[in-house]
Amino acid sequence: MPNPGQEVDCSKLLPCRVEWGTLALILGCYGLWLAVLFWMPGVSLALTVFCLGVLAALHSSLTHEALHGHPFRNRLLNEALLFLPLTLFIPYGRFRDTHLAHHQDERLTDPYDDPETNFQDPAIWAQMPGWRRVILQVNNTLLGRVLVGPLLGQICFMAGDWRAARRGNRNVARDWVLHGIGVTLLLGIVAVTPAPLWALGLGAYMGLGLVKIRTFLEHRAHSDCHSRTVVIEDSGPLAWLFLNNNLHIVHHLHPGVPWYALPRLYRENRDSFLGANQGYHYPNYKEVMARYLLRSKDPVPHPLWSSKD
Repeated sequence: MPNPGQEVDCSKLLPCRVEWGTLALILGCYGLWLAVLFWMPGVSLALTVFCLGVLAALHSSLTHEALHGHPFRNRLLNEALLFLPLTLFIPYGRFRDTHLAHHQDERLTDPYDDPETNFQDPAIWAQMPGWRRVILQVNNTLLGRVLVGPLLGQICFMAGDWRAARRGNRNVARDWVLHGIGVTLLLGIVAVTPAPLWALGLGAYMGLGLVKIRTFLEHRAHSDCHSRTVVIEDSGPLAWLFLNNNLHIVHHLHPGVPWYALPRLYRENRDSFLGANQGYHYPNYKEVMARYLLRSKDPVPHPLWSSKD
């Protein structure tokens, strides 16, 4: 039987031509980034870092739109448009490939097959040294995920890519080479502005930390794959920064729907989507922060892994 959320008719919301609003937002993001680099350092370096962080998070959200086919139907045009890596640390091609692999919903939260999960195989967890367990437990709180999550994720991500490249995966090596070109262009731009390079790096890290707020509880361990994906019914600044991807079950069931159409699709079919994920939702990010800023939502070892075949 089809999942309730999949029965929703969203055909009228799927774009068939250039999404001019999304294109304008991408160009606006770059324009504001340049404005911050040229004019904000004379006002405040702290404010410069903050603004760079917010724009890096927005760029990450726009990159997510691009890999799902927005604003153009042409993949190469989307990739060229988002080529300049404002988040500094993540190659577009690697984000694209790992995120699309993550969209295989039947594998969500799988410690091995879901590239974006934070769950660990309980057998591996049992063998970990104590210091590593402590780090992963800190990372399982919202504050820890924001502060140390980007660094921890980057280390694991790069280690995995290094192993893949050594095994001869040319696609991984190619994506890192392209990323290096993009970073070189980025540093060249910053070099002619008053902004110090450390502000760029700190802003990029802050941007990745902001994105961790969105990804913190997007998926839970559950036997039904669609019931693993959350809805956070927020419409404030964070929802805008995340381009409505807080309505995450809507995105997973209908990944071709653009960011600006997700709220309408959810409003008109709320009961269907909450039926699809069995009521896994929060009213806003304020409640998420109140509950989990200093405490874990889930254990680090996957609680259902022992029951898998």
